[in-house]
Amino acid sequence: MKDFCIIGSGISGATIASILSKRYSLDVYDKARGIGGRSSNKKLNKNESFDHGVQYVSPKSTLFKKFINNLIKKRIVKKWLGKHIFLNTEKKEDKKHVKIIGTKGNNAISKYLLKNINCNFNSEVVKIFNKNKVWEIYFSDGSKKIYRSLILTCPFAQLKKLSKKYIKHSFINKKIKMDANITVMMTVKKIKLNVSSYFFNDKILGWAGNENSKKRFISKNDLWTLQSTYSWANKKINKNRENKELNSKIMIERFFKLTGIKKTKALFSLNHGWKYSSNSKPLNIKSYWNSSLNLGVCADWFVGPRLESGWISAHDLFKKIKK
Repeated sequence: MKDFCIIGSGISGATIASILSKRYSLDVYDKARGIGGRSSNKKLNKNESFDHGVQYVSPKSTLFKKFINNLIKKRIVKKWLGKHIFLNTEKKEDKKHVKIIGTKGNNAISKYLLKNINCNFNSEVVKIFNKNKVWEIYFSDGSKKIYRSLILTCPFAQLKKLSKKYIKHSFINKKIKMDANITVMMTVKKIKLNVSSYFFNDKILGWAGNENSKKRFISKNDLWTLQSTYSWANKKINKNRENKELNSKIMIERFFKLTGIKKTKALFSLNHGWKYSSNSKPLNIKSYWNSSLNLGVCADWFVGPRLESGWISAHDLFKKIKK
């Protein structure tokens, strides 16, 4: 029997797995098809791809800056250069606000952290059960695994549904509202435009990133990632699956209208809804650990809306585990 089962391969899961793997045996599971969680990268083909989750990373804390600088030296991540333009607002780009992206995709950090760890994808956990201080993990395909310890890194609503009976802390009874986000990936004919990203002051469209500007590939077309505002997505997310075509059309039309770029037909478009995208209100704890049950929780929503928050939460959990 292995020591730890870690659910989630986003930044929280990848970070805690990387730290614990130096001392313990463990496995990582994720219901998605690949590594990254909300820092996922969507392949269009062998070369071209979209960062359809996290836009970029801007390190704030001293330790995370040190971690990112080390990854820059290893060419795992790099600075995203070019023009980052604010439209319909007096706000301008802060040159000190460094934007870090993965050299090959924004899931690069999680990939690096999990490179020597056994990861299992398309593995959705439907039930957990603690019996005689052993965790039984049940999956949607009917299989069951057992471990000495369990760490969950899922969004709050999913965590509550899965583990409320085992978590003896007031945070589990809080009403934590996580904002949604709707992302549209699109390919259009080449536009001669020297812009890396747009920030919009709009009710529908929040941001647009030019994937070509990241200099990961050469394409005869332009690839754009469009992200909605939280407020608009919160209203649309529950019916986004049946309204993907309509919501994509609204966001694409908004993009051309706000940027002033001549409207052209999208050669390709794909809509992805993030139901649990961000929590802007940090809790009074950074992680949770129950030593009697060997149950832990770490996630970005404990700390704040940034990818860095998940990294901080994972390190905080490790401190509690090793006490």
